[in-house]
Amino acid sequence: MNYVSTREGKTGVSASQAIIRGLAPDGGLYVPSEIPQTDRAFLERLCAMPYRERAAAILGLFLEEFSADELAAITAASYAGNFDCESVAPVRLLADGTGVLELWHGPTCAFKDMALQIMPRLLTASLRKNGEERTVSILVATSGDTGKAALEGFRDVPGTRIMVFYPRDGVSQIQKLQMATQEGGNVNVVAVNGNFDDCQTGVKGIFGDESFAAALNGRGYFLSSANSINWGRLVPQVAYYFSAYCDMVGAGAIRMGDALDFCVPTGNFGNILAGWYAKRMGLPVGKFICASNDNNVLTDFINTGVYDKNRPFYLTGSPSMDILVSSNLERLLYCVTGDADRVAGWMKKLSGEGRYEVGKDVLDAIRADFMGGWCSDAQSREEIAR
Repeated sequence: MNYVSTREGKTGVSASQAIIRGLAPDGGLYVPSEIPQTDRAFLERLCAMPYRERAAAILGLFLEEFSADELAAITAASYAGNFDCESVAPVRLLADGTGVLELWHGPTCAFKDMALQIMPRLLTASLRKNGEERTVSILVATSGDTGKAALEGFRDVPGTRIMVFYPRDGVSQIQKLQMATQEGGNVNVVAVNGNFDDCQTGVKGIFGDESFAAALNGRGYFLSSANSINWGRLVPQVAYYFSAYCDMVGAGAIRMGDALDFCVPTGNFGNILAGWYAKRMGLPVGKFICASNDNNVLTDFINTGVYDKNRPFYLTGSPSMDILVSSNLERLLYCVTGDADRVAGWMKKLSGEGRYEVGKDVLDAIRADFMGGWCSDAQSREEIAR
């Protein structure tokens, strides 16, 4: 299976190359050239497995260069004693029958641990497969969770260095302390005077600087990313949607084959997009509810087809959702349209004008799978208290 850029759509690279590069040379994001399909028998087999084996089975459908034994070893090492729950990502049933998928049992208490405990192992294996001898420099923009999870995941991993950029006043005090006190000989943390979008735009700008890349290459370094723009960060997240479905079946909350809805708090659109890939693979899912905070640019887009970042930016009690430029939406637009030229045009408008509008055909296709909603910071705090 090859991976193509959302802005070029033709020339493919291998899975390991996509993981190493992070971002495509044209600024696009890598997506699989085809989406693997599953059936009821596959789901039934997954239901009998522990989480580590479920994850290996899902990864094997996308990462054909990696043997089954390699992936089994990687997932076994990634989801071991570093998680405080044997089932890794358990589903807890509430009184009304709603299930809550707990993704905070990893070493940093952030759901990003689900991907960032495994991604360094996928990256180092990819480097070996491609005979890469240079040191990979990981650049990360974070609104809170990703930074600490990435620092912890890449801490003292041979052949890597990592630098995390976070908005100085845009993360929680706990997250700031987690990052500032991170141990490891290959880690660096930088506070930025700005918001997350400034951090992310800056990182993407560095990736697009060819002269800087050449200078780094001369010193034996090259750049990659641990944000969800990197396919190696996003694909492990597909696994926990399948796992959640299996657990809901096992708990008797649904029957095998019933459609399950997922409500996902959303900022950069990576988590919910991983679920959408699971649905496209055959997982029985009804709707994805894209839940936003005061920074409700995604809710407005899903409801109107207009993406407009020209609006106030709010600092909230859910800083990981304080984002106005949701990078992974680009992947959805490409998958829905199959038209790299249209996607490149929309992204150019977003960069230049701060907004773009998709046609009715695209909006209808998106709304077939997604709903959008949001709540204010005050409403969020009230609901948590309740």
